[in-house]
Amino acid sequence: MNKSIFGAIYLSVAAGIWGGMYVVSKYVLQFVSPLALVWIRYLLGAGVLFLILLFQWLRTGRRQHLSCRSWLMLLWIGFIGYFVSIVCQFIGTKWSDAHTGSIITSATPAFVVIFARLVLKEKITWRRLVALLTATAGVVITIGIPNRIGQYFLGCLILVAAAVTWALLSVFVRMASAQLPSLTITAYAMLFALLFTTPFMVRDWNAGSVHLNSAPVIIGILYLGIVSTAGAFFLWNKGLSLIDASVGSLFLFFQPLVGTFLGWLPLGEKLSPGFVFGGALILAGVALASTEKTA
Repeated sequence: MNKSIFGAIYLSVAAGIWGGMYVVSKYVLQFVSPLALVWIRYLLGAGVLFLILLFQWLRTGRRQHLSCRSWLMLLWIGFIGYFVSIVCQFIGTKWSDAHTGSIITSATPAFVVIFARLVLKEKITWRRLVALLTATAGVVITIGIPNRIGQYFLGCLILVAAAVTWALLSVFVRMASAQLPSLTITAYAMLFALLFTTPFMVRDWNAGSVHLNSAPVIIGILYLGIVSTAGAFFLWNKGLSLIDASVGSLFLFFQPLVGTFLGWLPLGEKLSPGFVFGGALILAGVALASTEKTA
């Protein structure tokens, strides 16, 4: 198998895991505040990844030395992607619902077009522009036009911010992967994100908004920390190191499909006509952006 096939497998599995993550996080967020849950996820995820790194260092007898530029890149990835984007994702999901979270954040590939132009100097073609406008219209229809500014609408706007910042993350991970292994990028960026979220975790813990007193909550946290954080983040970064960012973003299609199905089946969330139509536009937009042939 060539590297493109391996990359497709890694990205598909990661996106599928994240689709299920919205349902699990929607349940766990009833007992743990969003920022505290992000902190616990990163504590578990970073712990697993650094154990793997330690094993590699002991096995090879050498540790990778990072340049100042690499440290700054990992710090930025940890902040904009693993801190800002994931916090927005959790807060947005808490204030809206699981299937809305998965479908709105699936607009990420369209935003990749913009950041690829700004950061990687890629051209914005008419096809990509149409894709961006189509996906944006889908997001607006999915959110709906409210009669008043309520919590659900604000949650949807925060989810849009999560999609934008994750697109920015994807571009910079692609840049970093040219010089650093995927495991190193994921582990150190997650460590920085853990540090960023620590003050919020302390505040929420002291406020009594963290309740770890039931087996389902603990199992859900273990899934979010080990599977959807350490596992899926590594798979996503590994996939992006093997496939161009604009092509790799196509595999986020699996996220809304899994998230919508699980939000409807176990949680009983209703799917409105606006959600179905808006979701179709988002998927059409990201398909246009991700399947364009390059010269």
